[in-house]
Amino acid sequence: MAHLPLTLVYRQNFILESLKESSDLKKKISETCTAEISQAIDKIIFALKNKKKILLCGNGGSAADAQHLATEFVIRLNPKIKRPAIPAIALSTDSSNLTAGANDIGYDNVFARSVEALGNEGDILIGITTSGNSESVNNAFKIAREKKIITIGFLGKDGGNSKNLCDVAIIVPSNDTQRIQECHITIGHIIFQEVEQEMFG
Repeated sequence: MAHLPLTLVYRQNFILESLKESSDLKKKISETCTAEISQAIDKIIFALKNKKKILLCGNGGSAADAQHLATEFVIRLNPKIKRPAIPAIALSTDSSNLTAGANDIGYDNVFARSVEALGNEGDILIGITTSGNSESVNNAFKIAREKKIITIGFLGKDGGNSKNLCDVAIIVPSNDTQRIQECHITIGHIIFQEVEQEMFG
């Protein structure tokens, strides 16, 4: 049998190593983050039972995750569960609001401004930042606390400044942004699926 070209060998090794890194990190989360994930589930269920809503924010890939997870709540996650829509808003989806805010009050304040406008006491704010040091997300956390909104952080690395601004800080123990993002969406799915199941299953 002919030997594989070196480039193909390298590629196969890279794929396998990447998958292993991702699975190893998820296993690590199972050992370090389950209590925080459970706390997040409890707080979201409590808020929803009290007719509150969920706000989500993040930048870049984390903005995409916020939008993805908001959609899971509004539409549904498990097609076998027939349920009403759950109120959830991704703050990164309104381009006019984002660009006006960035132009007029500075980008670091765009999510905080939306939380000020849309958030009410008892609501949930989920902020997603792989470093924990995103000023736009952290300023949103600060406004949320002033308004007595429950704050949940999907964080990475050491949690950064965000960990002290959250009621629940779920910190993925990694410095690799890609791996952290993969885990954030997994954690989000776990939380949202359990909320859906416990409330409507």
